[in-house]
Amino acid sequence: MENIPIIRLGDVAGGALQEIAQEAIADVVANMQDVNTPWKPMRMVTIKLKLTQNEDRDDATMQISVEKKTAAVKPVETKFAMGKDLRDGSIYMEEYGPQIKGQMSLDDYSRQQGPGNVSEVNKVTDFRAKEA
Repeated sequence: MENIPIIRLGDVAGGALQEIAQEAIADVVANMQDVNTPWKPMRMVTIKLKLTQNEDRDDATMQISVEKKTAAVKPVETKFAMGKDLRDGSIYMEEYGPQIKGQMSLDDYSRQQGPGNVSEVNKVTDFRAKEA
């Protein structure tokens, strides 16, 4: 086996192997950084080189393929309140989240301008002081 020349994988098929492998590695790393995928599953890049020869054994064909295994995007969950209208029997379903739609949050108060602003609401008034 000492007479076999060194094959530089970056030169195979005019650099196609290098290019395809690099793209697969970049996709796998991007998948690893995606916060919408679970962190734990192993990702993988597999490079396959399949060699076939002719009957005279003087010609060979190399088939190059690169496969990648990435993690699937995590499913998104939401909640729905469901019920039945007792007046007409119709069924309803409405999505809800951390707060009821239309309900104000504390963040809404901090964004208000003018009278009623949070900084004015939190002003301390000394009722012990008398006005003259």
